[in-house]
Amino acid sequence: MTSITLAPASSGTTVHTVTSRRVLRSEWAKFWSLRSSWITLAVALVLLIAFGAIAAATYSPDAAANQGPPGPGSGDSDAVSLALTGVTFASLAVGVLGVLLSAGEYSTGMIRSTLAAVPRRLPVLWAKTAVIGPITLILTTIAALAAFQLGTLGLDGEKIALSLSDDGVLRSLAGAGVYLGLVAVFGVALGMLLRSSAGAIAALVGILLILPGLASLLPDSVYDNINPYFPSNAGSAVYALHQSSDSLSPGTGLAVFAGWVALALAAAAFRLARSDA
Repeated sequence: MTSITLAPASSGTTVHTVTSRRVLRSEWAKFWSLRSSWITLAVALVLLIAFGAIAAATYSPDAAANQGPPGPGSGDSDAVSLALTGVTFASLAVGVLGVLLSAGEYSTGMIRSTLAAVPRRLPVLWAKTAVIGPITLILTTIAALAAFQLGTLGLDGEKIALSLSDDGVLRSLAGAGVYLGLVAVFGVALGMLLRSSAGAIAALVGILLILPGLASLLPDSVYDNINPYFPSNAGSAVYALHQSSDSLSPGTGLAVFAGWVALALAAAAFRLARSDA
């Protein structure tokens, strides 16, 4: 019988240590290698630009009285609110993108390989947020600018027409990008927390869209006090051109919505660190 002796590994073998930079590069490669990332991100940008351009093109000061096409057409509208008509739809798309980036690994089982490569675990969560947040912020801000510029063509001669140099316009358009970037991070946190794509998407839709509607069933005295602090309402204050009497200021809205995102990230980090994949 022939015996086989396994030789020890050569002392010259290169051992790569796990660093935050390498984890970040890994998550960057994962993001751009997934077809769902390209498709979902493209859908978000198209929705943001298309809805804004259409809303501006179909705007009429008396559209409601004349049974005109649906959309923002009241006297309270402004060029920025029309350009950002698609933010709600885009927020769902980028939120789903965040969910797929995190919960998708649990669905495929890739999370086991990821955590085997990064035993400390938490750098994986931070890297995912560091990748998707800036990408979404930059691209959606550009899309918001494009929607506004296209909208100016449809609003030529209207009283609500604005230019980029007008007070608050750039702040509002950039605020839309910041809000959508945070929504994407929120999606990552929900996906990592719930570990189910379907469950995290349902939670995302429920928190951003359904929760404020359900709260309207509460007594008016209670509803009026808590309504501005719901995630989607606080987020909409970030990119509003004018602050209404029942909404938060842009700075306060950003702080409140960022607090919701931080809370979700903390819960996701706790579960990631304490429970098995």
